[in-house]
Amino acid sequence: MLNHLEKEYDVIVIGGGHAGSEACYAAATMGMKTLLLCLNFKMVSNMPCNPHIGGSAKGIVVREIDALGGIMAKIADEKGALLQIKELNTSKGPGVRCLRAQEDKIVYPKKMQEFLTTVKGLDIYESEAKELVIEDHVIKGVKLEDNTFVACKAIVLATGTHMEARILRGHVIKDEGPDGEKSSHGLSASIASLGVKMLRLKTGTPPRLDPDSIDFSQLKVEEGGEGHLAFSYDTTDFLKKEDMIPCHLTYTNEKTHQIIRDHLGESAMYGGVVEGVGPRYCPSIEDKVVRFHEKNRHQLFLEPESTMMKSIYVDGLSTSMPVEVQEKIVHSIAGLENARFLKYAYAIEYDAIEPSQLEHSLQIKGYPGLYVSGQIAGTSGYEEAAALGLMAGINASLYLKGRDPLILKRDEAYIGIMIDDIVTKGTKEPYRLLSSRSEFRLITRSDNADSRLSQYGYEVGLLSKEKYERLKAHNDKVKEAIAALNQEKILSNEKLRSYIVSLGFPVPNGAETLRNTLKRQNVTFQGLYECVPTLPQLDEMEQFKCETEVKYEGYIAAQRKEAERRKEYEELPLPEGIDYLHMDGLSLEAREKLHLLRPKTLGQASRITNVHPSDIDVLSFYVRHKYKQNEK
Repeated sequence: MLNHLEKEYDVIVIGGGHAGSEACYAAATMGMKTLLLCLNFKMVSNMPCNPHIGGSAKGIVVREIDALGGIMAKIADEKGALLQIKELNTSKGPGVRCLRAQEDKIVYPKKMQEFLTTVKGLDIYESEAKELVIEDHVIKGVKLEDNTFVACKAIVLATGTHMEARILRGHVIKDEGPDGEKSSHGLSASIASLGVKMLRLKTGTPPRLDPDSIDFSQLKVEEGGEGHLAFSYDTTDFLKKEDMIPCHLTYTNEKTHQIIRDHLGESAMYGGVVEGVGPRYCPSIEDKVVRFHEKNRHQLFLEPESTMMKSIYVDGLSTSMPVEVQEKIVHSIAGLENARFLKYAYAIEYDAIEPSQLEHSLQIKGYPGLYVSGQIAGTSGYEEAAALGLMAGINASLYLKGRDPLILKRDEAYIGIMIDDIVTKGTKEPYRLLSSRSEFRLITRSDNADSRLSQYGYEVGLLSKEKYERLKAHNDKVKEAIAALNQEKILSNEKLRSYIVSLGFPVPNGAETLRNTLKRQNVTFQGLYECVPTLPQLDEMEQFKCETEVKYEGYIAAQRKEAERRKEYEELPLPEGIDYLHMDGLSLEAREKLHLLRPKTLGQASRITNVHPSDIDVLSFYVRHKYKQNEK
């Protein structure tokens, strides 16, 4: 219920962004009496930066959220919220293919807000959390801005970019959060008083322009994609390409870059105003010009923000320059010579928690029941935030039920990769998921998120039995089809022979199985089905999964074998009492990092920055032999 507050809850979620929305939904759905504390309910699941969902690796994460039973994918697919959707990297292998959607900045949050008000067991209250009340490392509750105390047994921190936030344009500083919201004061100090190390991070957003002032004739049109494209496995009503709203592409030029160079000292970032560290993989335009000085242009995507207002988001033009310089920059770009500003770009810096202090469950070490998610955990992006919020909500609920946490492995999910990265390596800048971070891209694909994760979602009580059984049946059909392909042979099927020859292959051997035939380039399951109608009938998604499993069978098997080999390292426990600082054979860097982070397994130690393979060999020998001898 909205603005309903009781004296005690099982779980309190602080923050109503994408992390907080998933966290409160997960906890309430898993049977916890849950409270969502937000500064402004109308800003719940707001999109203060680019109103898009998905992209490289991120699109796979959205599917993983759906397979676990989360809500981002469902809302993103809804008519009215979805403006455009396409599949990226279609010319590359299936391991890097993923969806990217342009969402309606007004409709998406509204649909999420409406949905959350229907969730049983969830109260939503507008108030600022000022203090965490924790006694002897035991969660007691939260103190609000009016000094009201609300008791609870577990807390999920999901404050986004609000804690001690300030907006920067040139040397003009405002005490504000994203999109003009108020910043949060006091909570950061309360967290730090627990002995938790804090970070100062920075992100930013580009200007918004009036589309009526843009000359689109100079720009390249970027349309949506063909086919049944959707994030959620529940979606059956797909947005048609002709109903999608196009985006447009333009570029900066040498004149643009010279304007930026001439005014670098006025930038908040280069003028000494910014304290926080910005995201390496989503830099400001002035950072691009300085770091990539050899490039004579940078691409900019002009993306519509909503059908309910006229506003164009200039993706790629994030900046902290003064407003008058922003105007010069924009007006130097083709198609934008006469563009009118609706909102000027800004940088925002905020407090976050150094994530190496977290367990893999996202619980702060030494504070049972206190979980961290979203940008406060050092990540960037709506998708990363939603995934962390979902996992924090799940694990807070499992903790209160006395069950083991859900820890996803690196070969099981991009979510597992992200959590393992930030927990074992920490971060000094906003962490962004990339497909290159996965060692097992053919295993952690977009098309198989359901077969990887739906059982976990069902076991923790978040995914309904109906959906779980539907997804299982879908995967069973693919297995059945692969088995049938293995049984069927070409024999004397003339239609099948003609089909293969038409693709440029010589007349095939009749003893060849259709499974081997499908491994050929450009041979499709549908093509085989039309020649052999006794094969199981598969829908578009099932066909792609079947083709991928067969065509990349050898590569997939090799990655699974490597994943199994790594489990020996991954599962070898490192005793808590190891004295890393005085261990012979370890590099000085490794000693310091291992002593600071105290990894629980050899696998975690191997992924810590500055811990080298030779250090892992030393650790492995020590644990297997010397440590056991010392124990005796």
